[in-house]
This record gives sequence, structure tokens and C-alpha cells, in this order.
Amino acid sequence: MFREMRRFKQQASDEECIGILNNRKRGILAVLGDDDYPYTVPMDFVYEDGHIYFHCAMAGHKLDAIRKHDKVSFCVISEGVQEENDWWYHFTSVVVFGRIREVTDESEKNKKLRLIGAKYFPDAEYLEKEMANDAPRALVLDLCIEHMTGKNVKER
Repeated sequence: MFREMRRFKQQASDEECIGILNNRKRGILAVLGDDDYPYTVPMDFVYEDGHIYFHCAMAGHKLDAIRKHDKVSFCVISEGVQEENDWWYHFTSVVVFGRIREVTDESEKNKKLRLIGAKYFPDAEYLEKEMANDAPRALVLDLCIEHMTGKNVKER
């Protein structure tokens, strides 16, 4: 169903891909937007056991698109390393394909919000303050990974 990587010698392992998903803070979510135009949006996220979780507001272009068509892709790029005295970078890109759903169970939603918050907030006290203030107005999205590829890129 999914294409094999054309440049298979540059393919990153699943372990490398998961490492990038665990360590990077933002990626780009792609959905099928209005009038079937692609719509991409940068998102904070957390990876856990074959799923990527996002938080967002309860309305907007992204949600309208997801509710219409649940197939999405998500791309994350490693920080990269620049060769000394050169302009190019070596980096790894990870592209994930899957289906996304809204988390409707309140207990599961709060668990995933805490998981996301643990990645971004400075400490547990700050996290609980944010949960009290913002969790009732937040929506959690669950991207179940169906296919993942990583590519080690050496620009030039």
C-alpha cells in the first residue's frame, strides 16, 4: 500500500526514526484541507508506542479537514549537522502516515495531555497548573502510525 523508499541506501532504521520522534519538539502535520488542497501546520507532539499525540483547540481548519478525511502524514526533521567550512547539512527526515482521531474519553485525554506536557513544561507543578487552566478547552488528537520511513540526507 505504501511506496518503498526510492533511495533505500539512505533509509534510516525504525530505531533512528523513533529516536527523532522522541527528541524533536515540533513537526509538520499534513491534512487534506478545503477543496482538497493540502494543508500543513506545525505542531507540538509526543510519540508513544506507535502513536503520535497532539493537542489543539476544539475548532479550526485542521479539525474540519480531519473530520472529513482521517488520513494524514506528519514530518519531523532532526537538528542536523553542518560540515565544517561548508553550507550543507546532514540530517534525517521522518515521514509518518496514518489515521488520526479525536480522543473523546476524558480520562484518556487527560493522560495524553499530561504526557505532552511532560515533554514541554519545566516541571510537574507547572504541568498541573496548565492542566487546571487549559485541559477543559483542549482537544487531543491520536495519530496511529500505519507506515513510517526515515531518510538520512546529505545535502550537496
